Amino acid sequence: MDCGIFTSKTVLLFLSLVFWAAGAALAYVGAYVIRSYDNFDNFIQDRYTLIPAAIIIGISVVMFIFGLVGCCATIRESKVGLGFFFVIIMLIFVAEVAALVFGFIYQGKQIKGDLERSMNEVFSKYDGQDTETKAVDYLQNQQLQCCGVWNHTSWANTTWSTSHNGTAPLSCCKNTSSAVCTGRLDQPELLKTEQGCEAKLENLLQGVLVYAMLVILGFAIIKLFGMLSVCVITCKNGTRRSGYQPLYA
Repeated sequence: MDCGIFTSKTVLLFLSLVFWAAGAALAYVGAYVIRSYDNFDNFIQDRYTLIPAAIIIGISVVMFIFGLVGCCATIRESKVGLGFFFVIIMLIFVAEVAALVFGFIYQGKQIKGDLERSMNEVFSKYDGQDTETKAVDYLQNQQLQCCGVWNHTSWANTTWSTSHNGTAPLSCCKNTSSAVCTGRLDQPELLKTEQGCEAKLENLLQGVLVYAMLVILGFAIIKLFGMLSVCVITCKNGTRRSGYQPLYA
């Protein structure tokens, strides 16, 4: 059997068989990105930052549907099937490239600008009672172990600090069970002063996006080899061979 044909069919068959695994992995990545953003939905108002995750999940659905098509078309060397499979791979490849582009766009200034605007608004409305207040306390005390938007001094000009004798919420305390810490800004040794919540949340979300983009890049490379393999089989079918040739002959 022609080495090029054998290699190309093997690549395509392998690609088809891993479509389900790839779809599952991408679905997990997309869900992970959405879940990460959803955990901090009080601080993220620009929903366009979820576009890469939506694209990833859409890609995973297409992979599950067309995995079987790829297997059948590869084994039978159907020109129609292979052509259809090529279009599928190409569309997924384009979608993955689009997801990478959106990821790069939102990884930098878009995330930082959105977080800065949203977090300033939420922190300024802190009153110790409503839902957004609980989100701030949970963010500072459990999720990120931080204090204030930039650092503990960010609380100085807020309504909460003004009405509570220049203090920060108790969730800023290093040990919230300690009776010593009252949230006073002039006692930084008792507060979480290492890094503000904005920087920590930005690093977390950027890490999630980098992880997602690396996965997408890997699958995009596989799709590129898949498209090349379809071209090899189709071209050799038309120029050097006639009829059907099994994968293992």
